[in-house]
Amino acid sequence: MPADVPVMRVLPHGAEVPLPRRMSGGAAGFDLCAAETLTLNPGRFQRVKTGLALAVPPGLEAQVRPRSGLAARHGVTVLNAPGTIDADFRGELEVLLINHGVEPLAISVGMRIAQLVFARVETPEFTVVDHLEPTARGDGGYGSTGTTTV
Repeated sequence: MPADVPVMRVLPHGAEVPLPRRMSGGAAGFDLCAAETLTLNPGRFQRVKTGLALAVPPGLEAQVRPRSGLAARHGVTVLNAPGTIDADFRGELEVLLINHGVEPLAISVGMRIAQLVFARVETPEFTVVDHLEPTARGDGGYGSTGTTTV
């Protein structure tokens, strides 16, 4: 197996869960499914098991991102989006979901709950300096680049 290919282990409680897959040829994300049944009530958040452990190759990270359909239909999203799976993590992938909707959401085994996107990771070295090169924006923070009118 090439060293730059993610390796996945299916845990015993994930045996019946579909493996992550892209739902179209142009999709960036691999859908992650739940490996447990639970109810996510409005205003609550919970970690949801996937039944998978993943070995991400060095130089990559796996990002756990929301599914737009869950957000649009139920107000449910990934609380720490994007969640990062580091190359040296070997535990079970869990998805931290929050229900911003008004109705409880029943999550069942095999339900698509998030997506997994792989990205390159840069590891620069930091240098301490007395000042930074000036820019037109300077130290202007939140809202400093203008306002939007509708």
